[in-house]
Amino acid sequence: MELVFELEELPEVAIKVLDAMSDHKVLAIHGAMGAGKTTLIHALCLAKGVKDHVTSPSFAIINEYQFQEGASVGKIFHLDLYRLKDEEEAIRAGVEDCLYSGALCFVEWPDQAPDQFPQDTIHLFMTTINERSRSLKIQFPG
Repeated sequence: MELVFELEELPEVAIKVLDAMSDHKVLAIHGAMGAGKTTLIHALCLAKGVKDHVTSPSFAIINEYQFQEGASVGKIFHLDLYRLKDEEEAIRAGVEDCLYSGALCFVEWPDQAPDQFPQDTIHLFMTTINERSRSLKIQFPG
């Protein structure tokens, strides 16, 4: 699946990405620095109804947000693996615990710890077309 969009269309794109995820819980977002990974995750969180302030977890590595899901509260983990040196550091940071928790996980820089991801992870490749346009290619497992 591929989506080409203007930045002002991001709220609608976020809904399409969430719909495409279906029952999958982990979304690994690949893209160059400045491609808009954090901005996309912010839009995904807003589309899920997150009321918390969504920010990049560059230094914390993991941010946790909550949203209302029917009568219960859902959980989203936002992970930024950019600063991790290796798989061992990812394990110590609790990355694996988040990815296998059953909560939604949106992960920036997944190539920093590729062996940590569940087999049913969806990979999204974000590319800058120009200052206002982006391309998303969604790769489903299997």
